[in-house]
Amino acid sequence: MRILKIMLSFLIVVFLVFPQTLLAQEEWTPLFDGETLNGWTQKGGDAPYTVEDGAIVGETIPNNDNSFLTTDKTYGDFILEFEVWVNPHINSGVQIRSLSKESYRDGRVHGYQVELDPSDRAWTGGIYDEARRGWLYPITQSEKSQSAFRNGQWNKVRVEAIGSTINTWVNGVQCARLVDDMTAEGFIALQVHFPWQDQMVGGKVKWRDIRILTENLEAHRTTPDPQVPEISYLKNELTELEKRRGWRLLWDGKTSDGWRGAKLDHFPESGWEIEDGVLTVQETDGGEATGPGDIVTRNQFSDFELELEFKITEGANSGIKYFVDPGLNQGPGSAIGTEFQILDDENHPDANQGVAGNRQVGSLYDLIAAENLSAPSRSKPFNGVGRWNKARIVSKDGHVEHWLNNQKVVEYDRFSQMFAALVAYSKYEKWEGFGRWPQGHLLLQDHGNEVSFRSIKVREL
Repeated sequence: MRILKIMLSFLIVVFLVFPQTLLAQEEWTPLFDGETLNGWTQKGGDAPYTVEDGAIVGETIPNNDNSFLTTDKTYGDFILEFEVWVNPHINSGVQIRSLSKESYRDGRVHGYQVELDPSDRAWTGGIYDEARRGWLYPITQSEKSQSAFRNGQWNKVRVEAIGSTINTWVNGVQCARLVDDMTAEGFIALQVHFPWQDQMVGGKVKWRDIRILTENLEAHRTTPDPQVPEISYLKNELTELEKRRGWRLLWDGKTSDGWRGAKLDHFPESGWEIEDGVLTVQETDGGEATGPGDIVTRNQFSDFELELEFKITEGANSGIKYFVDPGLNQGPGSAIGTEFQILDDENHPDANQGVAGNRQVGSLYDLIAAENLSAPSRSKPFNGVGRWNKARIVSKDGHVEHWLNNQKVVEYDRFSQMFAALVAYSKYEKWEGFGRWPQGHLLLQDHGNEVSFRSIKVREL
């Protein structure tokens, strides 16, 4: 009886001290049995997938499309863990909540991809939207996240996809903190990327210990790292974290509240359309403020962070201006202020004006040309005509940054001698103190072309 009481007491202590650990062991489901590819189906390219030493091994082959080994089951909310080893010369990823439908590009696999990037760019753990929207969460704002992946070694990856949130960890370091509600359920897939360089042919990527949790997720959820920024694609809606950190919507998605014409005391009566949560300046004659005119915020801002999405039509020109003084130019043309340029670089003639591309998309118009500062070896991250692009402008103590699709493209000090010299040799030289005013309005430009905006939000710093 004494022995029985001791054993019972021991079991009670174990369950009290380690309840979540025991529960976790019972609830995890392996997606790979360590010996066969049962439960998986290949889609896309023809890269071979084999099982070697308890791991799934994919290998790049020449003249081949992206290949995907997909789970036969689909998953909505889950926590996924796996270990991965990647040849340092290739690129790979793991698809989650992904789809393959004949109605979409003849069955092309598309959806969220957890990036595996052994290159110097170091974006492992970021979220790429395969064959759909491109980069949603590049690893550009957290140095410790960029250093989490260990090249040439096995790495442990954790993915928590719960509701509209997708969070990732690599070797215990959080990398992505994404909010997006486009796709709620889909398969998981192991990607072998097509080799775009000869040195990539024959490269291998290996996965092992792949397991998933689909029940009791809140009990196993990891507390997010507050230093890892949240990136949200919710339309005209703030997340709870954004609200706590001081963000507010500058446009409610329904009315013109908070905005007026730059040269009016009211919102333009026509020419700016509000429909289905999108604010659109309609096509006129391609002239600068010759249609309904620019619109500006009723409030002024000094130190701030502004974020919005924009979509342009072919050949379109527009801009997002800040530190705007609407009273300076009451004649023809746009109101005066520093400008995040919006432009179809391929089809608008203004792309070839100015100096060294300083009138192209993302640039500080007529002053500083946009270039990819987050990944200098890569091109400027513009998603293209007819697709939504995310713009972000940060102004703090004179330091200003332009971000295009979550990648930095312009950086300057508006109180520096260099900035003053740029202004002195630009079209703005006649406006005393241009770009250095203590505060100003925010502006969306009418340049006579159809351009749309949504999810306009700001926080004061």
